[in-house]
Amino acid sequence: MHIAIRNVGHVLYRVWFYILVAVPIFLFFPILLLLTLSERTYPQFFWLARNFWARPILYGMGCFPQIEREQLLEKGRSYMLVANHTSMLDIMLMLLVSSNPFVFVGKKELVKIPVFGFFYKRVCIMVDRDNIKSRTGVYRRAQRRLDQGLSICIFPEGGVPEEHVLLDEFKDGAFKMAIAHKIPVVPITFYDNKKRFSFTFLSGGPGRIRAKVHQFFETGILAEDDKSTLREEVREVILKELMG
Repeated sequence: MHIAIRNVGHVLYRVWFYILVAVPIFLFFPILLLLTLSERTYPQFFWLARNFWARPILYGMGCFPQIEREQLLEKGRSYMLVANHTSMLDIMLMLLVSSNPFVFVGKKELVKIPVFGFFYKRVCIMVDRDNIKSRTGVYRRAQRRLDQGLSICIFPEGGVPEEHVLLDEFKDGAFKMAIAHKIPVVPITFYDNKKRFSFTFLSGGPGRIRAKVHQFFETGILAEDDKSTLREEVREVILKELMG
């Protein structure tokens, strides 16, 4: 009986999450649609998504953000934001971590999510990881967004790893891009998102969700050949934090 009640609670918790995701999109649909008609209005779209979508979802789920910062982002400067990826809450928490507008680089499969996918494909840089042409196109689209003064966010594991994996190996893309565009890499650790809302259906629950913004890795003097070293150094920072 106790297990059955707990499972019902998990199901309701999941349903409530998707309600929280959808309701702000429906409420602000005309404004959101208007703000996605031009890339010039993306900062306004980002502000709305950050304050009237991500924040209500996290607080509505009873997941209270606690963000520690070893270094502050400078307003008006572009960065490469990278973090471990364990949960759909990663998207919302990342929006709260950075008040600097950024664009997600993510897999095209997320377009299939009802409601969310409609705007995802309009404002994010989508990549088909099995298509070389698609991966190459990411660099071109990212360059345009960086030229507009935005930052880029990539989850360098290339997807959500199996639940028993603490931190998967990192792909090169984020680090190659950061070096090419001479922007700092910002390592971020998400500690609790897997516990709060993992991809295992009958799991999760409210509580604090902690994030830590680590010291940045500058890339100004690095060459493309340094991408592997940079990748492993950044991964080591996050892995050490998760193990600690």
